Amino acid sequence: MYSSMIMRRLPLLTLMVMLAAVLASAQTTFRFRYEEGEQYRVLSTVDQHVWINGNYSHSAEILNRISITVPRVVDGRGFHDAVFLTSEEARGFTQVFTWGEEYVSRFWRDELGYYEIEPVYYMPVVRNVPVFPDRPLEPGDTWSESGIEVHDFRRSFGIPEPYVFPIPVTYEYKGNVERDGREFALIHVAYNVFYRPNRRYPQALYPVRISGFSDQLLYWDIASGRPHAYEESYSFVFVLSSGDEVVYEGTAEARIVEASRMDRARVADEIRRDLDDLGFGDQDVVEDERGVTIRLDNILFPPDSPLLRDSEKAKLRGIADILARYPDRDILIPGHTALAGTDEGRQQLSEQRAGAVGEYLLELGVRSRDQMLLRGFGATEPVADNATEEGMRRNRRVEITILEN
Repeated sequence: MYSSMIMRRLPLLTLMVMLAAVLASAQTTFRFRYEEGEQYRVLSTVDQHVWINGNYSHSAEILNRISITVPRVVDGRGFHDAVFLTSEEARGFTQVFTWGEEYVSRFWRDELGYYEIEPVYYMPVVRNVPVFPDRPLEPGDTWSESGIEVHDFRRSFGIPEPYVFPIPVTYEYKGNVERDGREFALIHVAYNVFYRPNRRYPQALYPVRISGFSDQLLYWDIASGRPHAYEESYSFVFVLSSGDEVVYEGTAEARIVEASRMDRARVADEIRRDLDDLGFGDQDVVEDERGVTIRLDNILFPPDSPLLRDSEKAKLRGIADILARYPDRDILIPGHTALAGTDEGRQQLSEQRAGAVGEYLLELGVRSRDQMLLRGFGATEPVADNATEEGMRRNRRVEITILEN
């Protein structure tokens, strides 16, 4: 009763001013913000299942690792140098992801989220998402914008250029929520696709109809002006020129990982001293644009074998202690062989050796799965002469690279 009496005594103009203040406090202006020289990574994992003509084909777990640098900012637009690495889980012999397709992409993106990008680039797959309206938003507001998806169909269908189709995207600002101990704006992002391409290709297979949906929850960092994380479920149907129907469906999640520039010279010196203290002898520690690489010539493998002996595991426990000092850096594990056998056999063996080391480091808790990659080089990068037994012994090796970004 008393509160209503007080309200009746307030002048109408005062009430209007108070109401306007309350409404203004609930509104948020969404903008992308860029800082010259900033670096960060986007780590995305995808759990995907594939059906062909209604029959289950296979499943795959995919890691997308995107390294981004913003070297220039002009009139609120950021120029992005980006490297996209798409990796599938290793071929059944380890939990560590294998090195996959690597794409370089360069583009501008403005404050509202629109891209300026040359048509030659395959990445990013989804563009102009999210895009924000040029007005403040409050919880419950919705808007719509057009985006595009771009796919690399060179291997699957033999289509030589990036394959593009439009996506009509709808958005809803759901309000603010807590995640990872902080507050973020929660935005629902959704699109449904029904697209009939009018282009035909000379090869036997190409899409003649694409349909499906994507449903996402985007956690937006208002302070930094970029996404913090997202969760997605999707299903897409490709009807091919042969009449076959391929269904891709699954879930995905991603998060932003901040990255600072590594003092590679300092890290390399620290590792050399640590290796000396461990009695590893004259080990190579190499700096390059990718990061700092430890060449483990004395993590030895028997000929034609990926077997990691107990003596080598003991050495790796010392290496694990070194890697634990740089927990925010992802690591790459390249495997190598001597020049023996076939190219295919050497490639497989080098991947298996890298996988054996990666699996043991994973067991030791050195990194999580999405912080490690393995890559096989076969006998393509020898460090010694394969004409001698000693040279072949040195070439049967694994390296560990602490990655820059």
